[in-house]
Amino acid sequence: MNSTRPPVLVVGAGPVGLVAALALLQNGIPVRIIDKDPNHRMGQRGPGIWPRSLELFNFLNVPEVNDLGKLFPLIRSYKPGTFELATESSMVPHTEPNPAIPFHVPKMMGQQLLDVILRRHLEKFSCSVEMGTELRSFEQSDEGITAVLSKNGILETFDTKWMIGADGAKGVVRKQLRLTFLGETRGNTRIVLGDIRLKAVDLDRAYLHQFGNFETRWLSLRPTDEIGEDGWQFIISGGALDLTNVAQSEELIFEIIASLLPTEVLFNKLVWVSEFRANIRSANKLSEGRVFVAGGIVHSPAGGQGLNSGIQDAFNLGWKLALVEKGLADRSLLETYNDKRMPVISEMLEMTTTILNRAVKTGDMTNGRTPILFMLGINCRFSNIVLDEFAIPGKPINAYGVLDEGNLEAGDRAPDAPNMLHVCGESVVKTLFSLYRPWYHTVLVFVPSLADSSPILGALEAYGKDVVRLAVVLPSSAQVMPIASPADLVLVDQAGLAYLAYLVEAGQTKVFVIRPDGVVGAIVHGIEGVKKYFSGIFSDV
Repeated sequence: MNSTRPPVLVVGAGPVGLVAALALLQNGIPVRIIDKDPNHRMGQRGPGIWPRSLELFNFLNVPEVNDLGKLFPLIRSYKPGTFELATESSMVPHTEPNPAIPFHVPKMMGQQLLDVILRRHLEKFSCSVEMGTELRSFEQSDEGITAVLSKNGILETFDTKWMIGADGAKGVVRKQLRLTFLGETRGNTRIVLGDIRLKAVDLDRAYLHQFGNFETRWLSLRPTDEIGEDGWQFIISGGALDLTNVAQSEELIFEIIASLLPTEVLFNKLVWVSEFRANIRSANKLSEGRVFVAGGIVHSPAGGQGLNSGIQDAFNLGWKLALVEKGLADRSLLETYNDKRMPVISEMLEMTTTILNRAVKTGDMTNGRTPILFMLGINCRFSNIVLDEFAIPGKPINAYGVLDEGNLEAGDRAPDAPNMLHVCGESVVKTLFSLYRPWYHTVLVFVPSLADSSPILGALEAYGKDVVRLAVVLPSSAQVMPIASPADLVLVDQAGLAYLAYLVEAGQTKVFVIRPDGVVGAIVHGIEGVKKYFSGIFSDV
């Protein structure tokens, strides 16, 4: 196999494929990314970005998603044929600000803009999406993969080591792997989703508006400046409509919107439209040999978890594949991708199906939405590569649980902590989140004094700084002068927020290993526990 060729082929350049490519590139792994469509995708599609996904974009150093994302608007529903307010409600559960959760407010960003942002970050690594390039077929062996690609009618044979299929539920990768889909299809639960430019008197762009009812005709309009100052994302549904015909007819779409809006409407342009059926299904597995799939879960529109789950698939896979490709980890590490993500996906589908059932029954798409949707309670406590010397054995585990800030175990998301005073090391880190990145593990050593950290740090110096970073976290009472230390960073927890979030008691020594995906890999007493954890990750430890 030609070693100059990128060792990873990513098929599909939506947000999931782009995140997979970016995570690998940041790990120093060259990537080739292709998409069969000749033009970049149009459409807002699923615009909700939940807090856990915002954290992942932060780790990837893609701040634009949070900075440019819009707040979820309030929903206004009206009495039939009027602008007389019937109800006003929130699309998302209310949460209070919390120093351990810096991105506690979900944001909205259309996938068209999200794709643009992610492509720009790929370009920083001299990587660009090859549009109009289709995967026709592939064969794999123990040594690698041979893929047949097509562009402008010209076939190309491309040899690579690994392939990530982010080409959706109907993509070639899933079909050729003969993955089966577990779940159900609901032909009677359908919507027409799209983007439109229109102007209407008294239609306030500060709100999402709902008109009509699910039994006959129903319309939702959400303002979005991403497609123009008169841009709206619309959803049309209703038992009296032939939605397949509606999705194929601009005239019908205009007619339905005009019939439900109690005001004069001036239509500018139908930008994008698609019919959506509630196929509540997922693949039976996420990998086979050297080929992996990410995203493409077919699910209900209730809960807005699909895009976010796919991004988290890609992020979980990226660091593991990078370590294996670098020869630092055994291929068995890649088996944990399927083992870790499948329980999460299974519980996600169960949860979103419950929300969908409530929404259909009540006619309210916000019914049943809870903080579990923020995805901060997703965990892999059950994984065989996490280690917790403090956890109580035998406790029930919910992979898609609700965040419990009074409990922190290996396999949970790592909390943030601001107001950290940097006293030693080559950094200006002020929060723990600014320390976590996708290309290395972070070892947090909580100790009463800097002297107490010496035995642990000395034993960890054998790990290269390109894959493991060391940080000592001292209590606010510690008296520290800037001195040389084996640690990459020495931080003083001025406000006590790190000790609070990580549940460390005064005078206690406690060591946390934070994985490249921002998950707590280990909570241990000292160096022996750290070594035991890394023996399950690295091949030569």
